[in-house]
Amino acid sequence: MSFQNFNLDANLLKAIEASNFTQPTDIQREAIPPILNGRDIMASAQTGTGKTAAFVLPALQRLLTPTKKKGNGPRVLVLTPTRELAMQVNDNIRQFGRFSRFTNGSVVGGMPYPPQMKLLRQPLDLLVATPGRLMDHMESGRVDFSRLEILILDEADRMLDMGFVDAVKMIAKATPADRQTLLFSATLEGKVLTIAKQLLKDPVRVALAANTVQHASITQRIHHVDNENHKHDVLSHYLTSEELRQAVIFTATKRGADKLSKTLIGLGHASAALHGDMGQGQRKRTVERMRGGKVKFLVATDVAARGLDIRGISHVINFDLPMVAEDYIHRIGRTGRGGEQGVAISLVASSDRGKLAGIERLTGNKLAREVIPGLEPTVSEQRGARKRPNNKWKKSKPKVAFKQRPNNARRRTSKKAA
Repeated sequence: MSFQNFNLDANLLKAIEASNFTQPTDIQREAIPPILNGRDIMASAQTGTGKTAAFVLPALQRLLTPTKKKGNGPRVLVLTPTRELAMQVNDNIRQFGRFSRFTNGSVVGGMPYPPQMKLLRQPLDLLVATPGRLMDHMESGRVDFSRLEILILDEADRMLDMGFVDAVKMIAKATPADRQTLLFSATLEGKVLTIAKQLLKDPVRVALAANTVQHASITQRIHHVDNENHKHDVLSHYLTSEELRQAVIFTATKRGADKLSKTLIGLGHASAALHGDMGQGQRKRTVERMRGGKVKFLVATDVAARGLDIRGISHVINFDLPMVAEDYIHRIGRTGRGGEQGVAISLVASSDRGKLAGIERLTGNKLAREVIPGLEPTVSEQRGARKRPNNKWKKSKPKVAFKQRPNNARRRTSKKAA
């Protein structure tokens, strides 16, 4: 099958060709036809499989037919959980709409209100929004949904996990009852399935791959580490690997991302941090530097686990395992995109055994254990880790309060979570 089979407008096909897309992905083949036929749809697929284009292309096709309804509100509304995902959707809209005339914009948190207020007063084809900021504008009477034809819930599982259940319901209630509703999610279970039953009408279900399916294009392996010193040594080994082109290194906290990035810069590596405390403009510039090859190592919190689409990323390194097993799936999905091969490496301390067990239960796979010659852990996985000497990353002495504590002991300091 080719994109020609969808009977899309010639200008959309021209944009697809200019984007070097030759054949639709599985999710696009399954989702685009029923969307074009006006059906509601609930779809799940692995990250990096082209879900965004699966709803952007049919939405743009719909917009090429003029509406008779009067007003300034959007004809298509896309709800996303984060600013980064909103940026990705808008990038796709611009990419595929480059040879057509569409008006689109974003209403997201962390950005000034006046430009968004001006945007909402103008005739609009597509609006991409995060639920919280859109609710702010709705409560002030600035949003007109009288022309809305399609409501799209992107990354619905993450949106609900972030506590936007009530906001999504209220937004949907404010839209016309005869709208078309499209729901895309990594999973179709639990809260996602519940809200789908409430908001969708006789939906077509497309479930190509659940989280339990291993990413075929990603080589996954773990290294057991004795403590923080050992973890840095293993990381250092991979930073100089010839096969590593660019990497996203995930940490558990914002402070940890900043600290590790500064350490890498001090060692002469082109590194940058990315986390939720950074302003939208700063985060966008950091991503563009990564995309342009000026940053080799992006040290990030889970704010980058979804929505970061950079083809050059060859490795994902979990310096810290995620608190939630599902986030592991999204983290490693930053590599192995667009048919390329990727590598995902996780550094696992003895305190991470529970998290690792949760990841392996979710994926249904026992991750491959690997050992680097000369950097072997001092004890087996089943036993605890002992103190490992020779910390060449930290030259300062440990604080007095922890002098008698082994390096791998849990420190009772509060860290601001990502």
